[in-house]
Amino acid sequence: MKSVDTIARVRRAFHVQGWSLKRICRELHVSRNTVRKILRSNETSFSYERERQPKPKIGPWQDQLDGFLNGNRGKAAREQLTLIRIYEELCSLGYEGGYDAVRRYAKSWAKAQGSATAEAYVPLFFAPGEAYQFDWSHEIVLIN
Repeated sequence: MKSVDTIARVRRAFHVQGWSLKRICRELHVSRNTVRKILRSNETSFSYERERQPKPKIGPWQDQLDGFLNGNRGKAAREQLTLIRIYEELCSLGYEGGYDAVRRYAKSWAKAQGSATAEAYVPLFFAPGEAYQFDWSHEIVLIN
């Protein structure tokens, strides 16, 4: 929401310089509610994270969208459908939502797919001869 610098400037203007709320809002271009929030709390930064992103328009089309995204997974990059093309295909089927919703869903879908396939077991102990390291450096060895 507001940076640490803005919060510090608001507090300095109020407590040190003695400015009124109205003057702070006007001079620093910050809303009155934000100034009140800054002055009433001891927070050094404010942020907002939505707990759950509602998908009212995508909900009924989620299966078709998943199908398009799954179909892209195994194809070469030049054969994959772009997100705008996927959006156009959904619109031709009757989807009335926006492209941004499709893009956000595809991003979260890709992140979920990536984390699902990234799980791997890496043993930390190897039996002799089971694993090795290869170094591409150039070494000179003199024998006898």
